[in-house]
Amino acid sequence: MTKRRGFTLIELLVVIAIIAILMAILMPALRRVKEQGYMIGCLGNLKQWNLLHAMYLQDNDGKFYSGDGGTAFWWIVQLEEKYQSRLKNDLWFCPKNQGPVQDENGITNNKLPFQAAWGIFTRANGDSRLCADGIAGSYAINGYTLGLTGATGAMSEGRFAEDHWKSPQVKGAAEIPLMVEALRFDIWPQPNQAPFASEEAAWSTDGSNHMARACMNRHTGFVNVSMCDFSVRKVGLKELYTLKWHKNFNTMGPWTKAGGVEGGDWPQWMRRFAEY
Repeated sequence: MTKRRGFTLIELLVVIAIIAILMAILMPALRRVKEQGYMIGCLGNLKQWNLLHAMYLQDNDGKFYSGDGGTAFWWIVQLEEKYQSRLKNDLWFCPKNQGPVQDENGITNNKLPFQAAWGIFTRANGDSRLCADGIAGSYAINGYTLGLTGATGAMSEGRFAEDHWKSPQVKGAAEIPLMVEALRFDIWPQPNQAPFASEEAAWSTDGSNHMARACMNRHTGFVNVSMCDFSVRKVGLKELYTLKWHKNFNTMGPWTKAGGVEGGDWPQWMRRFAEY
């Protein structure tokens, strides 16, 4: 009888090494496929939001939600309650999102900001019409699209009523953000607002830096945006500064190449991303 010969230790190590090399080659590709799935799902959410916005416009003479009256006229309370609910409406969260930064009890989520949303607002926050489940999510409306009935002049945080679009029927709608991935359900970006110094700081309590709340690394250097022509696309983080957020927004401001920004001016975590 011949003696059966097993694998030697060297042969086993060679097989393990080959498997490790194959895994090292495949894992980046698998991560890219997974990220692409997140991206597609997120773009799909924004397309569905576009349909909801279009339905509202159709019922309201082609005008966007009112922005008058503080919390009493948050755009969100002008939706049907089933669309306000963060529990009943799956469209609130990007597939990559792991839940809000803080829950109803103020418990902080330790996830990175690209996996989170900022805060939950409930009826206890001061408006009886808010959904009882609380509203929170991955997407923010561009506050400059909101209507301001009869309002003129300066508002808070350097905003002006005359800057608001109020309707999608405007020139250059394809470059005007309607809804964008962000850490709050409404934002009013300004061209001079710097990105946060680190990814972890993106859910900062600095409520005045609205651009930074959208400038977060949710999709490897990109966030998804729907435009006022109801198109949706991914937008580079630095590209956010070149979009026409409001009527007088400087698209060649200090955080654009045309405005003189250089690679070293960006926070370290953003320097590898494309310039615009």
